[in-house]
Amino acid sequence: MIPTVGEEHEEEGRHGQARYTLTDTKHGQVWGVCAEVEGLFGEPRRGTYELFGWVPEGDEVRGWAGSRVWLVPEDEDLGPWLLEDAESLGQHPGTDGPVLTGLDDCEGPPVGHRGSVRLHDQHRWLGTCREFARVLPPERVEPPLVLRDLVPGEALRRALTAGTRRALDLEEAALVIRDDSGEPLARLLLWTRVDACHPSAPEAGLIDLELDGRFFTPVPEHARPVWEQWLAGPPETPGAWAGLDTRRREAWLDVVQERAFRRPRPDQPAGHVYELDGRHITDVPGLHLALGEAVNGPGGYFGGCLAALDDCLRGRFGYTSPGTLLWRDAATARQHLSRTLTPEGQPYDLFAEVLDTLTGGGMRVDLA
Repeated sequence: MIPTVGEEHEEEGRHGQARYTLTDTKHGQVWGVCAEVEGLFGEPRRGTYELFGWVPEGDEVRGWAGSRVWLVPEDEDLGPWLLEDAESLGQHPGTDGPVLTGLDDCEGPPVGHRGSVRLHDQHRWLGTCREFARVLPPERVEPPLVLRDLVPGEALRRALTAGTRRALDLEEAALVIRDDSGEPLARLLLWTRVDACHPSAPEAGLIDLELDGRFFTPVPEHARPVWEQWLAGPPETPGAWAGLDTRRREAWLDVVQERAFRRPRPDQPAGHVYELDGRHITDVPGLHLALGEAVNGPGGYFGGCLAALDDCLRGRFGYTSPGTLLWRDAATARQHLSRTLTPEGQPYDLFAEVLDTLTGGGMRVDLA
């Protein structure tokens, strides 16, 4: 007989003994809890583009190209297209341009598009190509998501007993992840079904549950060190992210944002003075990480873009208007964020935009 998640295991989940909880998003029932998941980290599916007739502007891009690379078509009737976490694979044999990969924007280029495209990384123009083509990726088998030593819930027990295709289709599920202290860290969504189930510790009634991984987006491998830090617990001092490069700062910001919606913070009273350590604001994620810690302490969140910052200034994210922000070493942010590009490639001053947004939200900013 397969045991189910009972009061004892629910209590373990609340106190961090079970790091992972698989739940049904429709009804909220618990499919099961476990302490180990294989397949959580991996390489998400990426779009691949070959750039024909490439003419670089400045230094050639090699390796990681940026968190957000925009492809701006010469045809002004078409909007720009986004590649997130873009990488340059260099020039392939027999081609006259580099190959670029990245996570595709939900609205990519029109099918069969031909025409000149100019690329930028929000800070500088990278180059121009006379046209580009999407390269079809090779067929690959997505690895399963395996929940090791799982204690199944009652609903999962019934599904496994039935064993039919319909019963084993879990549809949309959520993998809730807790840190070592048992506090909620993230909630990852997946559309999945049970592919296999094997006893892992028969005497304890535990199972290894293998889920179809085709519709699960794994956490990128480059983010693994960041996640491992957070799984051990939140930072105790501010600036734990300061030594990271921009790519991993983005990963840190992703975790901060995900955790913030699991753990709301009480608002400070009106008139509070916040201190912002600006020494490490050398890029966009650094800006938002520093702002988050100024308002909500180590590992705190206070927006991940201008629109989100504006939302946070309206309350429920640690701040009550009016307030004062003492921005120390503001010259660092001014130096690195004053010359940026919009998605369309128009120059704008992000540093000034941030000041305007803060002021509009009732935050007086004193630059030091």
